[in-house]
Amino acid sequence: MTAEPIASDFVARTLRAYERWAPAYPPTAHNPLMRAEQEAMLRLQPAVAGRRVLDLACGSGRYSRLLIEAQASEVIAVDFCLPMLGQVSGAQRVCASMMGLPFVAAAFDVVISGLALGHATDLAPWADEIARVLRDRGTLLYSDFHPEAARAGLPRTFKDANNQVFAVPHHCFEIDAQFSALKTAGFDIEAVETVRVGYELQESFTNSDVFYDRWHGLPLVLVVRARR
Repeated sequence: MTAEPIASDFVARTLRAYERWAPAYPPTAHNPLMRAEQEAMLRLQPAVAGRRVLDLACGSGRYSRLLIEAQASEVIAVDFCLPMLGQVSGAQRVCASMMGLPFVAAAFDVVISGLALGHATDLAPWADEIARVLRDRGTLLYSDFHPEAARAGLPRTFKDANNQVFAVPHHCFEIDAQFSALKTAGFDIEAVETVRVGYELQESFTNSDVFYDRWHGLPLVLVVRARR
């Protein structure tokens, strides 16, 4: 089987998962990990007031809401899942793949992407496409699940509206490979943060004492800021 059918199957399975998840997916950081990830993202977020920002793979629009509150001049929210995109409010909504963005070159000052890199089919075209739509000295800020968490066997799952558990297809891109793709696309990496069990993630939840004892110190989320 060639790479293209494999990529198409990955995209189709990912889309089906998010279509199922959408009715139960609020436009907020709705669990302890997402809240810890969001805190790390906001620590590294560049000034967005008066700037044009792309919320890439926006889901239900939690970062769009925060960008609007931070007085971005314009927020464009892009996602490939219409049921997710339908929950976004306040931003201009565009249904599209992050692997092929329907925007002219140098359209944005900032690109924000939360927990979505693992849904890319390939690193190089993902980084190239973001670089294309960013203006000179524009900033990319993204987060994704840390490859160490994947190697430890922690799955990426969700519960749908019927409380059934489903897995979300997710590529595990090594950090070195991410940084190499960014540098090849013309980015300079400015800052990196990690969300670790028992450190940046400390919020209590059901059976959290067992979770924290077992996984103490494990990196769960990687956050990267890079400038074009």
